[in-house]
Amino acid sequence: MSGAATEHVRVCVVGAGFAGIGLALRLAAAGEDDVVVLERRDGVGGTWHDNTYPGVACDIPAHLYSFSFAPEAGWSRRYPSGPEVRAYLERCARPVADRIRLGTTVRSAAWDADDAVWRVEAGESRLTADVLVLAVGRLAEPWTPPLPGLPTFPGPVVHTARWPAGLEVAGRRVGVVGTGASAVQLVPRLVERGAEVVVLQRSAPWVLPREDRAYPPAERAAFARDDAHRRAHRAALFAEQEAVFAARLAGSPEQAALRDRALAHLAAQVPPGPLRDALRPADAVGCRRIALSDDWYPAFVRGGAVLEPSALARLDGRVAVAASGRRSADLDALVLATGFVMARPPLADAVVGERGTLAAAWRHGMRAYATVAVPGFPNLFVLDGPNAALGHNSAVHVIESQIAYVLGALAHGGDGAVLAVTEAATAAYTAEVDARAEGTVWTTCDTRYRDPASGRLTVLWPGTATSFRERNGVFDPAPYRVRRPAPASASSGARGPASTG
Repeated sequence: MSGAATEHVRVCVVGAGFAGIGLALRLAAAGEDDVVVLERRDGVGGTWHDNTYPGVACDIPAHLYSFSFAPEAGWSRRYPSGPEVRAYLERCARPVADRIRLGTTVRSAAWDADDAVWRVEAGESRLTADVLVLAVGRLAEPWTPPLPGLPTFPGPVVHTARWPAGLEVAGRRVGVVGTGASAVQLVPRLVERGAEVVVLQRSAPWVLPREDRAYPPAERAAFARDDAHRRAHRAALFAEQEAVFAARLAGSPEQAALRDRALAHLAAQVPPGPLRDALRPADAVGCRRIALSDDWYPAFVRGGAVLEPSALARLDGRVAVAASGRRSADLDALVLATGFVMARPPLADAVVGERGTLAAAWRHGMRAYATVAVPGFPNLFVLDGPNAALGHNSAVHVIESQIAYVLGALAHGGDGAVLAVTEAATAAYTAEVDARAEGTVWTTCDTRYRDPASGRLTVLWPGTATSFRERNGVFDPAPYRVRRPAPASASSGARGPASTG
């Protein structure tokens, strides 16, 4: 490393999932060529590259879960499989493939105030960048619960986000820890493959009918032939999803109607009795992500999956010991469907600003002005970070809004400018977000969408996708201190910042 040359780029993007690919494409369309995208994986796609477990699929309509500027007319069905989403992202990335460096893990990124650049160490290289964009998202680091006995479990232990190729489950007893969206998709597929599944449930999920359907060839051809027809279909889906936000308002008639619909689905698929009682959620509908499935409940009714209605407390050799005290039969394998570390992005400890790490700045909870800019971290933008997820609509709409904001910031600053959002503006914005969150279901329940230290809602945007774009989609320089480079010295050609704010 000591002898490695230092490369300079205007924009360094970390992550090649939806956010990183989308930003690279929009930068290219704007004529910005001095860009590099650093990706630790061996392929693009982000979470869709990682998650290959049986049954993985999108739970947002495909025509919404895609870029408006890179439309896909040939989606096979309303809710596409994970491999189909990944293939879409791989196609999107081709025009900017020369800017993406795979297998390149960022070890550190530190702001150099003297030279007004970010100094990045990644892989075996060093580089400097005028602007650093973190596009690593919230679904990058699997969360593994600290379970006694887990390190000595004698069989395979697999997280759903790290599913190994060739894992054989037929004829084996498989324990599944967790009942979130991944588990709801996975368990029926394991049963289909001949596994005997034991599900350890801390809390029952809310489940709605999936209502999936294939797009027949004639319909796909119509989308390809008539782009206005495709755009109208996308707009109709967007309006349909937006209407669902009202059900995330605590105590609203829409929330009650959603609850009744989910309970009717449970009643239609599970006969009265102890099993139905155990599968009935106890928390408020919408508190956690609502799962879409037509085969989750039948997996238990038909006996392929066995429910333990309490959390896994510990492992005793091959035996799962539940919080209830009940013990499972010997397990051959254990699957952790336990989600992701969402309260802090995976690079927070490695990014160093003017006064310390991003992790330290966010020790009381993630926050960012307009969901992208953090005080003390000049020329840093975070995509798909604080308050940038939705509980009811497409994350891609949010990502495109954030990309538009970043493009506006780059255009306003120009080459060599330093944009530093103020603490006062960020504090006021954070208070605004907190006020928006009041009255939503997420402030009434225990959910990972809230920061464990502060209790603030830090993961979700507490409003509609439309309101997100209205509030956060256009760059405004007023909350920033802007420093522009001083004219180069005639003798040395050196560049230094000159304050204009």
